Amino acid sequence: MARQPRGELPNGTFHIFSQCHDKQNLLLPKWVQDFFMESVQQSEEKYPYDLYGAEIVGNHFHIFMKPVEGGPSVSRIMQYIKARTAEKYNRATGRRGAFWIGRFKYTVIEESDDPVEYSIRLIWYIAFNPVRKGLSNDPRNNYIGFINCYLKEDYELPSKIKITLHPNFINLGETFSERVDRFLWYEEAYRKRMGLYF
Repeated sequence: MARQPRGELPNGTFHIFSQCHDKQNLLLPKWVQDFFMESVQQSEEKYPYDLYGAEIVGNHFHIFMKPVEGGPSVSRIMQYIKARTAEKYNRATGRRGAFWIGRFKYTVIEESDDPVEYSIRLIWYIAFNPVRKGLSNDPRNNYIGFINCYLKEDYELPSKIKITLHPNFINLGETFSERVDRFLWYEEAYRKRMGLYF
């Protein structure tokens, strides 16, 4: 029986999470991570949306994004990214079958108790995911390393993925330097809470 189509998700800002089939570490090899990043880049060329952050964590990924009002839904954008990644992987390996565990999961930032605080903390949460899993020693050294866009003015990711600075980061200060200073306070708070020191 065909799966029922997912309804249009409400307009908002989304933290998206999706796992590989059987929770396998299919995204662990660097060449597969390249496939994922190429797919994200292609999605940005095809669809208008704001990408605030993205990281790969071996058997899953996190994306923080907001569709443009009147543009394609988050479902369509995610379907494109996941399908392109799976196609590239299966073509390269001669493999058949599912790459992902079904549909993506998500939270809507605006539905949290404090969307401003939540969004800033979420940026660090996503950035630290590879560190917590032992895949990186610092968020700045992650394979995607999107957090550097928030720490270095006019920073461009080597992967050519375009990161839009979240409006709540912009509101942390009048200048980029002021924003970074306040933003780093959240990093320190996150490290203390998670017991991450290096």
